[in-house]
Amino acid sequence: MNVSLKQPLQAESRANILMRDKQTAQLSPSDLPETQKQRVRRLAAHCQKYRGPVTRLAILQLFTTLVPLVLIVGVMFATVEHAYWATLLLALPAAGLLVRAFIIQHDCGHGSFFGSRGLNDFVGRAMSVLTLAPYGLWRREHAQHHATSGNLDRRGAGDINTMTVEEYVKLSPLGKLRYRLYRHPLFLFGLGVPTYFLVLQRVPWFHALPPKDAWKSVLALNVGLVGLYAPLCYFFGIANVVWVGLPVLHLAAATGGWLFFIQHQFEETTWDKAEGWDFQVAALLGSSYYELPKTLNWFTGNIGLHHIHHLNSMIPNYRLMACLNASPELQSINRLTLRDSLRCARLKLWDEDGRRLIGFDELPATA
Repeated sequence: MNVSLKQPLQAESRANILMRDKQTAQLSPSDLPETQKQRVRRLAAHCQKYRGPVTRLAILQLFTTLVPLVLIVGVMFATVEHAYWATLLLALPAAGLLVRAFIIQHDCGHGSFFGSRGLNDFVGRAMSVLTLAPYGLWRREHAQHHATSGNLDRRGAGDINTMTVEEYVKLSPLGKLRYRLYRHPLFLFGLGVPTYFLVLQRVPWFHALPPKDAWKSVLALNVGLVGLYAPLCYFFGIANVVWVGLPVLHLAAATGGWLFFIQHQFEETTWDKAEGWDFQVAALLGSSYYELPKTLNWFTGNIGLHHIHHLNSMIPNYRLMACLNASPELQSINRLTLRDSLRCARLKLWDEDGRRLIGFDELPATA
């Protein structure tokens, strides 16, 4: 049975309220009903036990990610000119491994993958040459995302743009059209996210940080990309590098974009104005538990256990499952199956009155 932390209080008669208050006054502190914040704090204390790296597991994850990725890409280059259908088939596992490499970079950015900050930064920058995401820039933007997730007054840092119903209704017809196009799945995952990784992250503009703070990270990665791709183009030819690399990068970016979307864009998520916002409550209730098959969990580095990750970002991805397995409550909070997640694609706007995400079809006809 799913456990919800957001069940609405039922209307009570004055007599019932007085009786309940009288009974409560007679209880000891340990017998008092647990508030939402107390429950979240208790779950956060559980997660605290699993923070911290395990070097053996980190090295194993690096090995099981990079070795098969190099082997598969090598076979793709061997088939690109004579059996391109095989190249495209191999792009699927290669893209999955690239997503896994991004999760390693992600954990390095949080300082949770290894115990050494220098080693985290070294591995994170090395992964960024594969993922195309500037390590320093992404790390700072992602830290802002964690610090502001679920805060209506601080949207925009590492988020998929989400408007409230009130904000959308006030838009001009052209503004509404732009927002509808932006939120369409074909645009978001077919064009938007891949363009962000392939193009926009090559320049210091269009980010949550000012260009003066972003350009060093962007430039460093661009130099690294030249160092990787120039020899490949020399030995295999520019066209072959494009035909091998583009499908892998596009699929990986689209997959990563979908994962990021479903982590926070579900009907029962939580958004609050700054004055009512609480970091831990927003972390747990505003993030989903995306229940995926074991194989997909492996490729995605268990990032679907996102409610745990936001509650404690110092838990490395290879320890998230142990944290989940030890808590039946965490297994039932904001749980989404693959089928559930597909229905979330229709959600576009935050309804402040109903406290849920809704689709355009739920707006009044006059909106």
